[in-house]
Amino acid sequence: MNARPPALLHAHQALVHWAGHLFSDTLVLLAARLAIAGIFWRSGRTKVDGWFTLSDSAVALFAEEYQLPWVDPELAASLAALAEHALPILLVLGLATRYAAIGLLIMTLVIQLLVYPDAWPTHLSWMSLLALIVARGAGALSVDATLSQRLFRSAQ
Repeated sequence: MNARPPALLHAHQALVHWAGHLFSDTLVLLAARLAIAGIFWRSGRTKVDGWFTLSDSAVALFAEEYQLPWVDPELAASLAALAEHALPILLVLGLATRYAAIGLLIMTLVIQLLVYPDAWPTHLSWMSLLALIVARGAGALSVDATLSQRLFRSAQ
């Protein structure tokens, strides 16, 4: 005997079908790329004056609050500012997407483990978006997808 009423099963199947179309991989991956890129881009902008001059306040932040072991605060601030600008641009374009996401994932792990260990709910949400991108790639709306199509076409 079927324990599930047919109407309930039909409603469930309709919801799954509708959600699969509404939340396609293409849109979910694009949203994940844009969301995490925005977070890191805005953080990067707080570390620079003008277009790309490292701010004194960023260096002070790394020296006084972040205090990363084994890394000079000025070097750490410069690398963080560079990564928080370059990697989000790659994510938005969908270019070298998995590598950009891995870079930000490593950065997030460093922040979580060495700087703000109590901020795990925020960092877990960032890591979830980044892990999705690493696992699934950029999706169809990306330079990666275009390059992949051209490379596979030329290899045939």
